[in-house]
Amino acid sequence: MRAILASETLKVPEGVTVRVKKREVFVKGPRGELRKSLKHIPADFTLLEKGRKVRIQVWQGRRKDLATIMTAASVFKNMFTGVIKGYCYELRAVYAHFPLNMTISENDTVLEVRNFLGEKRVRRVRMLGGAKVYRSNTVKDCLLVVGNDINEVSQSAALIHETCLVKNKDIRKFLDGIYVSARTNAVDDDGVAVTATHKC
Repeated sequence: MRAILASETLKVPEGVTVRVKKREVFVKGPRGELRKSLKHIPADFTLLEKGRKVRIQVWQGRRKDLATIMTAASVFKNMFTGVIKGYCYELRAVYAHFPLNMTISENDTVLEVRNFLGEKRVRRVRMLGGAKVYRSNTVKDCLLVVGNDINEVSQSAALIHETCLVKNKDIRKFLDGIYVSARTNAVDDDGVAVTATHKC
């Protein structure tokens, strides 16, 4: 059974401007601008009240079409949070015998991991998009992946994790690797960057 009309209205936060063109969404805020294509979602996006609200509508939608409304709403909310507070993933290096040697290069966009399980191979991970990786000033063997796009930040953290996976050994015994320990915002409620006052 089709629903004639289903809709969801989102309020745009202060200091954020939204622009929609052919189902391409542009969100601009204090931390920068994000662009996302929602052409795969069969919905109409309309700006209301001079851009202070966003309305998502699906006409004649089946159950799966109606589910895309909340998907699009989540995309908008994540973009709003990204341009206001940003995203930060904390990763911790774990090792039993061979200490991991982590080097950051190319303007905080490339991470090099050496001596994983004593191997000579250098593992290089390049951050996606505008994400950057930093070393924690207060905690040993702790990395921070920071950016405005939650997809780029989370995928970059996942790439770091999967480059240091133990192969052909009992993973209950060999726990070496780099693991995501926490997910926070890049800026706290007081407007202070997490990279400046970080405690894992």
